[in-house]
Order: sequence, then structure tokens, then C-alpha cells
Amino acid sequence: MDVRVRYAPSPTGLQHIGGIRTALYNYFFARSQGGKFILRVEDTDRERYSDESLEDLYSTLDWLGIKWDEGPVVGGPCGPYIQSERFDIYKQYAQQLVKEGKAYYCYCSAERLEALRKEQTESKSEYQGYDRHCANLTDEERAEYERQGIKPVIRFRVPTEGKTTFHDILMGDISRRNRDISPDPIILKSDGFPTYHLANVIDDHLMGITHIMRAQEWIPSGPLHVLLYQAFGWEIPQYCHLPMVMGKDRQKLSKRHGSTAVRDFRAKGYLPEAIINYVALVGWSLDGSTEFFTREELEKCFTLSGIHKSPAIFDYKKLDWFNGQYIRACSDERLVSLIVPYLQEAGFVHDPMTEEESSKVAALVKPAKERMKVLSDIVPLSAFIFRDEPVTDKSVYIAKGSDEEKTVKALSEGSRILISGLKEGKAQAQIEEELAALSTALEIKVNGVFQPIRVAITNSAVSLPLFDSIELLGLDEAERRLCRGLSILEEK
Repeated sequence: MDVRVRYAPSPTGLQHIGGIRTALYNYFFARSQGGKFILRVEDTDRERYSDESLEDLYSTLDWLGIKWDEGPVVGGPCGPYIQSERFDIYKQYAQQLVKEGKAYYCYCSAERLEALRKEQTESKSEYQGYDRHCANLTDEERAEYERQGIKPVIRFRVPTEGKTTFHDILMGDISRRNRDISPDPIILKSDGFPTYHLANVIDDHLMGITHIMRAQEWIPSGPLHVLLYQAFGWEIPQYCHLPMVMGKDRQKLSKRHGSTAVRDFRAKGYLPEAIINYVALVGWSLDGSTEFFTREELEKCFTLSGIHKSPAIFDYKKLDWFNGQYIRACSDERLVSLIVPYLQEAGFVHDPMTEEESSKVAALVKPAKERMKVLSDIVPLSAFIFRDEPVTDKSVYIAKGSDEEKTVKALSEGSRILISGLKEGKAQAQIEEELAALSTALEIKVNGVFQPIRVAITNSAVSLPLFDSIELLGLDEAERRLCRGLSILEEK
């Protein structure tokens, strides 16, 4: 079998982590099997459609390095690949079902359907849904509706007896009583727009899709789709419903857990290779222990057998850890190119940078990469180099377990030890030993000495390593800031 899979998003919102995981699994499976990855745009929901969402789809896949073999932009033998350009196809097949008695025209008004729904709800009827009012209209009755200018929808005849079963690669056989399937759902609207179910089945068949990999939330639609395949006499693709992506509270991942749009992760400074690596592991594993994979490795080793059945937890802290590892693996040259846009947006450097600014940024990279979880971290970490905004809140200088009096002594004596030691050319380790000895003499923890020094020099309690910060600033500027910090602490 020549494997053909598809990612078929609706451009009604930004690309979500869950959706992108579906895209990645389809893409990696296709590549690992020497098959084709097709992109299809399901844009029939015109009320929610947006050009921004469509552009976000293309730019997100491009950023991740995911290339589709067939689809919009690149074309292919099964196009068009945008559903709004395929309406004639859907109409043709819907009418075929009507001719074969497997579907029928329905002329019920919205008012009648609403009254029916209300009646069924109030009576707590066991039967909920369309009552098949138009299922067996005579030619004369249909002609009368047509004479009145009523445009019909087309409904699919769902069997009322028996059950429908389909096999899922992960979940096994899944069955549903036909009476529990949506009774005679609309497959073609009166304006000619297909519903999701009709368009999805027709497109998957005509595009030769062999494996349908989608979220488990689509399992309830499976039996209806199988009935449509059977009605057309088409071969049913293999289904693989992917486990849900959950937050740590085991609820479906949503904005209440944090960012979910890939655009947000990209803007914050996550690297594409980190997103690919971590997201691939949210519901899949190779051997239960290997954590790091390049995109190229996943293209070779991805298997359906490695997909988990149970819901997968999206851990933001774990993603941060992965991203930090990839940042540290970056060459200094690449990291410079990645952080410069953040520095420019913050107004720290010009576009293009001056020679002096370029030198500062180049020197900044080595110490910064060890502290960064995301690229945007560079802004707070480096702010002290480009802007001098001293901390005037005395409490920030005071470490846990110390007090104002001891902090003044720590900063005063610590500054002397630090500056004189550097001027005399002492080794960093020796200066650190002397500062540690000072903390012992003052009966405070080591951080009780280092924190006020760090705050005075970097204007922050969280910063780059102390000696790197001094080197970036210059010894004279560091000494000036230490004196200023002491003055702030000594003010009454």
C-alpha cells in the first residue's frame, strides 16, 4: 500500500498545539513509510473563516519545516485542495445519493425544526433529532415545495436498525447503534455548501487517503462516515484516533492552561526543533526512554505502534526544559541572529546594529545561553547592559535570612573585596572564597552577600552570572553601580 495521509484543518483560528501534533504525526508517518503528506484546507465554515487563520496555517508549517507533498500552493493530481473550490464535486455526489435513494431533499423550515426540537425537549422524548418528515415525500409534494421557491437541503438516510462498526488502529473495534447516530443528518445545505461529513468523506476518497489520523474527539463521527463510505461503495481508510492533549489538571488543553497557539510559542522564543521534539513526545514514544529527536530522525523512526492510547499531558515546564537544551546547543552565531529581533523590539539596539552594539551582543551570548529557557528571556537578562534603571526598593537587595543592617555591611565590604580583587588580577574562585568568608563573618548565607552585589550591578535579583555581568559592563561602570547601590541602602 502506498501510504497517503492528510492534515485537514479549518482556517477558523490559529494553529493549536493539538492540531499541530496531528499534523506532525501524519507527516512523520508518511515520511517513515515513504508515503505522501497532503494538506487540505476545510474552509466551508465561512462565518468563522479568516484569511489570518489560513496564513497562520501556512506560516506555522513553514516555520516547523513541514513540507506537504500535495495541497494548496504546491498543487498535485487530486486538487483543488481547498474545499470551497470543490462545491461542484460535493453537489454531484450528494445528488448521486439522492438518485440511489440513499439521501433525500428536505424542505423543513428553520421554524419547524426549532419547534420540533422544543417539543422533544419539553416532552423529554426518547427520540431526539430530525423526525424524517421529508424522507418519503411524493413527487407532487416536492413539486409544491419547489413551486413555493423553497430551496431544500439534502439529508442522508441513516439506517434505523442494526449497528455500524469500524476498526481503529489504537482503540480496536468501535461500534454504535444506528439509532444513536444523528438521524438523517444534512450533508448538503440549501446554499450548496457541504457539511463537514460529506466533504470529508468525498475528499478523503478522491485524494486516495489510506490512513485517517485525527483526534479522538472525532470518534463519534466515525460510524456516520463509515455509512457514507458504504453508501458510495468505497473502501474505508484505516482509522487511527489520536489521544487527547490535556493540561496537567487532565482537562482538555485550552487557554486557561497557558498559550496554546503555536504563534504564541514562536513569539515567546521557542525554537521549532524544540516544539517538534516535545510535541512529538506528547502521546508517542520510540522506546520509553529516548527523549531527543531531530525532525529528520522522526521522519525515519516514527511508528503508529508508538502512539499511546491514553490522553497525553502537555507540560509547559518540560517544554521550557527542552527549549533551554536546544538554545544551549545553538552555535553562538545562530543564537545572535535569533535574539537580535528581541533586543531590537525592546529598543536596546538599532536595526541595523552599530558596530559597538554588535560587539556587545556577541559578548552577551555565551553567558546568556546558560540562563535562557526561551529567546525572549534575553530582554530581562540583558536590560542592565543597555539601560541603567537602578533598583530603589531596599527589600530587593536583602536576601532571605539577612536584614538591612547586614546587607549594608555585605554590600560595602563585598564591593571592596570584589573590585579590589579584580583590579589585582585575582582568580574568580579566590574572590568567591573571600566573599563566602564574609558571609560567614556576618552570620548570613552566601546569597546574603551576593544578592545585594548582583542587584546593585544588574538592577535585578535574577541575572547573568556575576563575573560575566561585570565583564559585559566594564569594571569602572560596575564599581559606579556598586557605590550607587550602597548609597540607596544607606539612605534614611
